Amino acid sequence: MLLNRNFIYFTIMALLLIGVGQFQSWNVSLSILNLCLISAIMALGVNIQWGYAGLFNVGIMGFAALGGLAAVLVAMPPVEGAWATGGWGAIGGLILAVISISLAVITYKRMKAGRYRTISIITICIIGFFVTRMVFGPATQAIEAINPAKSGYLGGLGLPIVVSWPVGGLFAGIAAWVIGKITLGLRSDYLAIATLGISEIIIAVLKHEDWMTRGVKNVIGMPRPVPYEVNLQTTEWFINLSNSLGAEPIGFSSIFVKICYASLFMLMLLIVLWLSETALKSPWGRMMRAIRDNEVSANAMGKNVTKRHLQVFVLGSVVVGLAGAMLTTLDGQLTPTSYQPLRFTFLIWIMVIVGGSGNNWGAILGGFVIWFFWIEAEPLGILLMNVITSGMSEDSGLRLHLINSAAHMRLMTMGLILLLVLRFSPKGLLPEKS
Repeated sequence: MLLNRNFIYFTIMALLLIGVGQFQSWNVSLSILNLCLISAIMALGVNIQWGYAGLFNVGIMGFAALGGLAAVLVAMPPVEGAWATGGWGAIGGLILAVISISLAVITYKRMKAGRYRTISIITICIIGFFVTRMVFGPATQAIEAINPAKSGYLGGLGLPIVVSWPVGGLFAGIAAWVIGKITLGLRSDYLAIATLGISEIIIAVLKHEDWMTRGVKNVIGMPRPVPYEVNLQTTEWFINLSNSLGAEPIGFSSIFVKICYASLFMLMLLIVLWLSETALKSPWGRMMRAIRDNEVSANAMGKNVTKRHLQVFVLGSVVVGLAGAMLTTLDGQLTPTSYQPLRFTFLIWIMVIVGGSGNNWGAILGGFVIWFFWIEAEPLGILLMNVITSGMSEDSGLRLHLINSAAHMRLMTMGLILLLVLRFSPKGLLPEKS
């Protein structure tokens, strides 16, 4: 029965995408498909945390942003003269900051509680702050002064951008480990507050540290893992392929590039899905679900609940960071201002809820369903308003107001989908198997 339901739902999604290709354009359909695949990977990451262990993470935006940062640091070429001018000074300032924090932590652990420990920690932090600023400040100012209109940052390592995908997962995993060490073991609301707050801090850093990410000026022109349309249009084998399909090379090149992206993203989705399903069906997965259902009983049986929560929190964040690097690869640029909670946190949570918490296939289905209707809600809304107002005069104020309001159909559509699923299938379209 579950297999049949999987087949039916994914067949419907395939037909919807084909319909968009037929009635709108194949470029639009493939663009939606690519974003659906990335959204599905993000939803898998959240499902690992919530569906496996019941961890409420509302910092998805920050972990996705760390994946985007990895794409810049790995794939962009180094800016000429930046490292010689202030690169090593910036790195040295960061190292001094880490040393200061480490000394403060060691002092906290080694000294007995009391006034002397407090004074020592405050002293270390103050001295560390001013020493760090003395080294870090001039170095970053020198970097940002290098041709600020076009660069003004360090750049990256110039490696293939696909290498940044696992690096993005690594960055997100390190951040999750730090957050988890601080907050896991407390009540779930503390974890939610901590993840939301730290994700906002990460976004603020990306917006304001121009020496690293160019801030709000954005990093554009990122390298691709697939060919460029202009190069394809002058390649003999591609021209022959286009002619054999009866298509113009100029128009078909864009479709071909999107198909290449979809192939890469599909491969990554299948790898993450296979690993997730293997983990879920293993003894580790059964243990995580036992902890999720009854922490007290699991703790009484000798399971280290906090340690297991940290494991699953890091693993889920790694998947989200991976998807964040893939999204920046698809966009071709890092835009820190685009990391909005609505897109990277609440939409992903809706995907997991609608698809079916605890079911990896459900998370993928939710990623496809929600992102599809998030994009298509506006054109469908305009079509609906045109039908409703077809009997009104062209200059009717009500008609113009309704048509102009069609752009706001997205939020109403998301709410309607969520309400319908929670009413008729409270556990999601593809519920977790008992």
